[in-house]
Amino acid sequence: MLHQTEIMDEAAVERALMRISHQIIEKNHGVARLCLIGIRTRGVPLARRIAENIKKIDGTSIPVGELDITLYRDDLARIHPEPRLNATNVPFPIEDWNVVLVDDVIYTGRTARAALDAVTRLGRAARIQLCVLIDRGHAELPIKATYVGKNIPTAKSEIVSVRLTETDGQTGVRILKVSGHTQEQDKE
Repeated sequence: MLHQTEIMDEAAVERALMRISHQIIEKNHGVARLCLIGIRTRGVPLARRIAENIKKIDGTSIPVGELDITLYRDDLARIHPEPRLNATNVPFPIEDWNVVLVDDVIYTGRTARAALDAVTRLGRAARIQLCVLIDRGHAELPIKATYVGKNIPTAKSEIVSVRLTETDGQTGVRILKVSGHTQEQDKE
């Protein structure tokens, strides 16, 4: 049986993104030479929302790019023999800019590592920071997000489901748990 626990509703997500937007401005001493790059899929609309917030706060539009990390994953052979590639779209130079990579969830840190590899191919940024809506723990690499909307300690068996209006028709964060099923049953 599948149990869902709502962790953040739409209003909570918006509050977290507004707080992160303020933190980004403060940590970077303004928005000069600042850009956001969303990691596909849900990092892209999150980056756009943060950019909209920054424009409301500071009055400045900052560039937003889209990053496909598929070819930089260390588990590429495991996920699919013929991976589907999405286009990376970063139509601005990042050389000597402060880059904020944006993703929905950090779990093991492997997606963030792949994103670092991908973005460094685009140029030498002055600084690269990581922004996530949810940090669920269980890091396997020494990577930590600079900006976090919410820390949610989870079991490895749980799934954190981030839903955004732009990709899923609604906004919120849930933890999904399967109960009544054990690993011993999987072995049978």
